Amino acid sequence: MSRFFGTGVAMVTPFLEDGSVNFDALENIIEHLINGKVEYIVVMGTTAESATLTKEEKHKIFEFTATITNKRIPLVAGIGGNYTAEVMDAVSKFNINGYEAILSVVPYYNKPNQEGIYQHYKAVAKASKLPIILYNVPGRTGVTMSAATTLRLADLDNIIAVKEASANFDIFNEILAKKPNGFDLISGDDPITLPMIALGAVGVISVIGNALPLQTSNMVRYCLKGDFKAAQPQHSSLLEFTRLCFVEGNPAGVKLAMKTLGVCDDNLRLPLVKVTQETKLKINEQLDLIALQTV
Repeated sequence: MSRFFGTGVAMVTPFLEDGSVNFDALENIIEHLINGKVEYIVVMGTTAESATLTKEEKHKIFEFTATITNKRIPLVAGIGGNYTAEVMDAVSKFNINGYEAILSVVPYYNKPNQEGIYQHYKAVAKASKLPIILYNVPGRTGVTMSAATTLRLADLDNIIAVKEASANFDIFNEILAKKPNGFDLISGDDPITLPMIALGAVGVISVIGNALPLQTSNMVRYCLKGDFKAAQPQHSSLLEFTRLCFVEGNPAGVKLAMKTLGVCDDNLRLPLVKVTQETKLKINEQLDLIALQTV
C-alpha cells in the first residue's frame, strides 16, 4: 500500500494580527488534524501562503511541525520554485527528521516546455534525500505538465507520485493506464477526489481538510474501500462548502471556516485579504448544515 494512501492536508499557516506566524495556533492546527484522523500533513504547500514566507520562517515552521507531531503522523515538505539550482540546494540541505517526502510544484512564471519540466524534476530528484511527489497545478503555474512528462518522470527512482490539480481527466486516465508499479496518482482538487479515486487515485491532498479533517478523511476512506454508495452523500454535502472556500481565493475561505470552528484566526498576508461578509455568512451557513448532517 502507498505510504500516502488516504487524506493528506495542505496545512495553512496561522498569523497574528501583526502578520507574524502564530506558533500557538499552529500547534492547535496540528492537533486538530491529527485528532481528525487524516493520514498525513503537507507543510509549506501553496495553501500555507508559502510564497509570502521568508526562508527563516519556513525553516522554523518545518522544525516546529516536526517537533509537535513527534512522528505521530507522516509529514511532507513543500519545497519548490522556478529556479532549479535553488530548489536543488533547498532539498539537499533540508533537515529530513520527521519528514517522509517532498512535494515540489512545476516551475511557475517562466513557463518551461515539457523537456524543461522533465530536466528540472530529474535534477531535483537527484539532489533530494527524500522521495519526490510531483505537483501539477496549471492554474497557478501557467503551464501544464503533460501525462507523457509525468510518465517519463515516474520511471526515475526517487519520484513516487504526482499530486494532480489540472482537472484534466484525459491526463488522469493516461497516467493511470501507463504508470509503473509504485507510482501513485493523488488528487489535488477536493471537489473531484471521489471520481479520481474511482479511476485509481490513492487519495487526496486536501484544502478543506484543514477545517473539516474528519468529514474529509471519512469520505476518502469510503472511496478507497470501494463503498461509493456511502461516500457519495458525504461528497455531495461538502461540495458547496468547498466552492465557497475557493470563491475569494485560497486559503482565505478555509481560514474563515477554521476561525468559526475555533481552530485559528483568519489573518492572511497581503496580497491576500479576508473574505467578504457575504461569503463569510455563506461559509458559516454551510458549516451549520454539515454539522447537522454529521450528527
